Amino acid sequence: MKEASRTHIVLIPSYNPGERVFETVRAARRAWNPVWVVVDGSTDGTADGLCAIARDDPGLRVTVLPRNCGKGAAVLHGIELAQAAGFTHVLTMDSDGQHPAALIREFMEASAAAPSCMVLGIPVFEASAPSLRVNGRRISNWWVNLETLWSGIGDSLFGFRVYPILPLRKVMRKQRWMRGYDFDAEAAVRLCWSGVRPMNLAAPVKYFRPEEGGVSHFRYLRDNVLLTWMHTRLILEGLVRLPVLVTRRLMGR
Repeated sequence: MKEASRTHIVLIPSYNPGERVFETVRAARRAWNPVWVVVDGSTDGTADGLCAIARDDPGLRVTVLPRNCGKGAAVLHGIELAQAAGFTHVLTMDSDGQHPAALIREFMEASAAAPSCMVLGIPVFEASAPSLRVNGRRISNWWVNLETLWSGIGDSLFGFRVYPILPLRKVMRKQRWMRGYDFDAEAAVRLCWSGVRPMNLAAPVKYFRPEEGGVSHFRYLRDNVLLTWMHTRLILEGLVRLPVLVTRRLMGR
């Protein structure tokens, strides 16, 4: 068994991910100790399977929320538990097998070397990746770079990241947003605004077809409306912050 880290955990928010979640969690555990899963009100039976695995694995902790609250809410629940347990950093990854568990250690080592930074994954897509998803994220990336005055966020939506817990919890508790699909992009922007420097590392991403067990909760209209509202809020708030952001950019911070 790998020696348990006292500072960094892997946190996997999970909502109706299908059977792939079990291999995702096992792969994460092969790479890191400890791994925590927050089951966000799943109704597909995977919560029971994850709890069964955890009973035989002291390096795995599974928390089951009674109802679906959204990805960001699940992450917030997890980081508050982690902070209370003395952890300082969290690597978030999806439960559906899209993110590369093999790179967990590399990302954790980068975080340990620069603990004040957030380590952001830059997705490297396969040729089979849905073009709508690949091209659509470029729009969000452009807005996020505008909102942060091009402070170095390489990708706004890829959820394979290491965050310092204290500043992330602080920005989430200050407002009621960032509880759903808008979490990843808004977290990167608000952490940049608070002075957390981004560090970017490439990471392959794999999209599974339904016949391969792939499950997607992305809804094109609903989630793009949510992102549009998020960017509108951030642009308006960014205008208020503009003097500070400009000064910080001029000073190279």
